[in-house]
Amino acid sequence: MTGHSAGWAASDVRTRHVLDIDGLGSAGLAAVLALAEMGPQELPRVLEGQGVALLFEKASNRTRNSSEMAAVALGGHPVYIQGDEVGIDIREPAGDVARTLACYHSVLCARVIDHETLVRMAAALDGAEVAVPVINLLSDRAHPCQALADLLTLRQVFGPTGLGDRTVAYVGDTNNVWRSLAVAASMVGMATRVASPPGYGPSAADVELVRSFGGDLTVTDDPVEAADGANAVYTDVWTSMGQEEEAEARLAAFAGYSVDESLLAAAEDAVVLHCLPAHRGEEISASVVDGPRSVVWMQAANRMHAMRGLLAWVMGVAPLAGEEDRPR
Repeated sequence: MTGHSAGWAASDVRTRHVLDIDGLGSAGLAAVLALAEMGPQELPRVLEGQGVALLFEKASNRTRNSSEMAAVALGGHPVYIQGDEVGIDIREPAGDVARTLACYHSVLCARVIDHETLVRMAAALDGAEVAVPVINLLSDRAHPCQALADLLTLRQVFGPTGLGDRTVAYVGDTNNVWRSLAVAASMVGMATRVASPPGYGPSAADVELVRSFGGDLTVTDDPVEAADGANAVYTDVWTSMGQEEEAEARLAAFAGYSVDESLLAAAEDAVVLHCLPAHRGEEISASVVDGPRSVVWMQAANRMHAMRGLLAWVMGVAPLAGEEDRPR
């Protein structure tokens, strides 16, 4: 790459797959956030004239739009591909799909049902020595792009160097969104708390993973205990895509776990996050998600900025020294 603009530099060019947030490493996470905080005019158009495959086995709103616009901002040409167009493991195996798309695209982004699909795609490209990175746009295991937007939002609220003494409380199902959020928060030194009804809390392996990054994690079944004194309160839908048959049982199990005004009383000055879509009257009240403490629309906007930073990073861009602490 030539013509470096202020605020960025060329980095190593090894293939940078991003299947979960911890795959970035602490340095990579800091670099992506720094790049995300730069305006598009400050970044090199590293995807100029190149394709970006956006493969979706699941429906999307924020993910598709943020990914397309991020690719365009870096000069790329995003191509949206529905899952039934390629038929992963039906028409052809995941590895062959990846090898084919890599013939036309410089980055392969996929929103999949089974996390192992991404693992097999990345393995197929690595095995063939095809230097095309795979980015997880969502899987049953992880949602790293959402976690990046979450951290970006918290940095904007509390300052880029002020997260280490902050606490985020998550109330609800410990799903893919919680898992990536908790790991990301731990990676930047934030304390995390999670409150879930019995049977819906984190596994022992998840707890071990989150704590392995040195962050403090509290697990409870009491939403008030989790929210008490927290700086941010986060929730997500109780029934995710693919769990529709469990909806009635989940509604019953999560009764009392809504993020509403009474719960926020325990958190005092906390901001409220939600990855959307929101079911008002279930996991969050309308008065909270649409209220003055909500930063959910900042979160939604940051999906695009986070994705732009991530695409730049997987293409080998790194911020200049000191940019990690640069405010937006």
